Amino acid sequence: MVRRSVFLIMAAMAATAWGEDAVYNLGDVVVTGSRWNTPWPATPIDAAALAALRAATSDTASLLRDLPGVSLYGAGGVSSLPAIHGLADDRLRVKVDGMDLIAACPNHMNPALSYIDPTRVGKVTVYAGVTPVSVGGDSIGGGIVVESARPVFARAGEGALKTGEVGAFYRSNGDARGANARLTVAGEKLSVSYTGSVAQSDDYRAGADFKATTATGQAGHTLALDEVGSSAYQSINQALDIALRSDEHLFDLKLAHQHIPYELFPNQRMDMTDNRSDQIDLGYTGQYRWGALKARAYHEEVQHEMDFGADKRFWYGTASGGPMAANGSPCSPIGMTCAAGMPMATDGKTTGVSVQGDILLSGRDTVRVGGAYQVYRLDDWWSPSGAGMWPGVFWNINNGQRDRYALFGEWEAHFTPQWTSLLGLRHETVEMDTGAVRGYNPTTNGMAPMLNYQQRDGDAFNAQAHARTDQNWDITALARYIPDATRTYEIGYGQKTRSPNLYERYTWSTWSMAADMNNFVGDGNGYVGNLDLKPETAHTVSATADWHDAEQTQWGLKVTPYYTYVQDFIDAQCLPGATCTAHKFNVLQYVNQSARLYGLDVSGNILLASTGKYGSFTASGLLNYVRGKNPTTDDNLYNIMPLNARLALTQRLGQWTNTVEAQLVAGKKDVSTVRNEIATGGYSLFNLRSRYGWKKAQLDVGIDNLFDKAYSLPLGGAYAGQGTTMSINAIPWGIAVPGMGRSIYANLTYRF
Repeated sequence: MVRRSVFLIMAAMAATAWGEDAVYNLGDVVVTGSRWNTPWPATPIDAAALAALRAATSDTASLLRDLPGVSLYGAGGVSSLPAIHGLADDRLRVKVDGMDLIAACPNHMNPALSYIDPTRVGKVTVYAGVTPVSVGGDSIGGGIVVESARPVFARAGEGALKTGEVGAFYRSNGDARGANARLTVAGEKLSVSYTGSVAQSDDYRAGADFKATTATGQAGHTLALDEVGSSAYQSINQALDIALRSDEHLFDLKLAHQHIPYELFPNQRMDMTDNRSDQIDLGYTGQYRWGALKARAYHEEVQHEMDFGADKRFWYGTASGGPMAANGSPCSPIGMTCAAGMPMATDGKTTGVSVQGDILLSGRDTVRVGGAYQVYRLDDWWSPSGAGMWPGVFWNINNGQRDRYALFGEWEAHFTPQWTSLLGLRHETVEMDTGAVRGYNPTTNGMAPMLNYQQRDGDAFNAQAHARTDQNWDITALARYIPDATRTYEIGYGQKTRSPNLYERYTWSTWSMAADMNNFVGDGNGYVGNLDLKPETAHTVSATADWHDAEQTQWGLKVTPYYTYVQDFIDAQCLPGATCTAHKFNVLQYVNQSARLYGLDVSGNILLASTGKYGSFTASGLLNYVRGKNPTTDDNLYNIMPLNARLALTQRLGQWTNTVEAQLVAGKKDVSTVRNEIATGGYSLFNLRSRYGWKKAQLDVGIDNLFDKAYSLPLGGAYAGQGTTMSINAIPWGIAVPGMGRSIYANLTYRF
């Protein structure tokens, strides 16, 4: 299969010419000037900040935590979901080394950023708010572009270059440990690199004396957590990068394999018990007198499995039976039959080709044109494992298909040294389809209450036409004004469109257990798809004022207000015909409604002092506010980060860098009523980190949550990390996932 994929991609490359998302550093060849930079507005993370953040995490998404407008949905230890201005997951365009990767899981346990380890990340660029059409479509929020380290080549006449890096880390909370290595052998034209990493952790510990009491209406009890159940993980990543350059042309081939033997999820009813991904990523970058050209073709295959981890238990029985005890004691009620587990499997295949040309029309005008094609296939099936399920396989999605065809054009004009504009138009056709489905044992209608309606629901779904085609348009208009060296102003409007994913359109069973499995927001509810969903269309207006000293080394202040209205926003309603109850988990259905989001990002820094004896002292700060409402129902949007801020004081003295950081988060009170979202309290955390660098080595040490504060994650979802998670209300409602307690960490890297 891998060999066949290589030939398919190479054939596609030959037929497509070259282009897309160009990289302009080809060894010794560097093209500078504003027109050749990444299309604005964008926020890159500098190399020093990336290196400091890597030491404290194995989750690549968490590298974005210090950027304006960005927050993180809690998930597994290496699979957080970034949110930009309140929009997350599939609503963002996320690219890893030019690949548009798709989560192949009904719980989105394997999102795009989980496929690259933080130690392999070389560059991160985030587009918050209005995003250029050249960055990508089929999304309504911002964009995230992550790239691995660029290839290095030997200098002329110096012979072969042999270089490498090894590193290891330890974090006290969860007994997390891991190691990574990078080895490179390169000549003047050819560069070959191998990177490998392994990271694992046990369940992490919450802050000191964390206690959560279930809400009124539950069988009230207090849950004390020494360990947060279902938060352990192990991840193994390997990649081979081959690059070939010739004058002003660069070819690169990346082969990557990931194996996650287990990753447990405290906000999901299932755990990931195996995930294997194989990726082939082939690219070309070239520079010509008329501009730049880039092409990319890629293929990914994912084999994904879910079941119960050690902290979760499955029970199954008749109406007279009760659940298994959370501690795993035998099923004792008469009539109870216990299943060994609840195996679920997903296979996903993604193949894509993209091309982009940056054409220099004049000293004033640059035009970017390009296109993309992506083919996605998904099978999601659940083998029988308990009484009443036999003899069949439950087909959640059978031969799911989602294909995208895109064309775009973008014009950047530098009218004067002060004024720059960017106009873009993108069209995407999204074609979706799926095959016939069936339940475990459709003949059980009316016999076993938990298995009811599989025949009815399957027949109703199969009787309908499943093919859907959406025609989506994106528009971008941006303007930048730089009156002098100390001020920059930007304003923009964007229309962006996203079609539903396969799980939003095609999940079909109203059975609560099956609906529980189709939940990628971690709120504990069950979800049923909707064949009649329309694409979401977002209209965003944002502006940025950026004040700074002329050299941008002494101080800076940036303020960005924004407003987004989303037509046909895919929200949730109580499943028609069902009864939804407050302070409980319910079965919901996706439905088109509307959304309104607005907010403010503020960031700044100032050099407080610079002395020879004690070094320099810099203060920095970040404040984010976003408010999300559904005007159709007057409800609050789900998982909106409350008002939050980060303040830091950094000292730099020679090879030392020391930072004291405070993270301040308000209580989350504006919660989604339809989802029975759990409110969380405000909190403040303090972190310390220090770095010392030698010529060939670097040591990072730090303490996160210095005072071992107990708190709940505002975007962590509902706690389902232990107990009998398969019955929709066997776990108590009202407990949010706890945040991590104090963690002391150290990371040592050696370069040779």
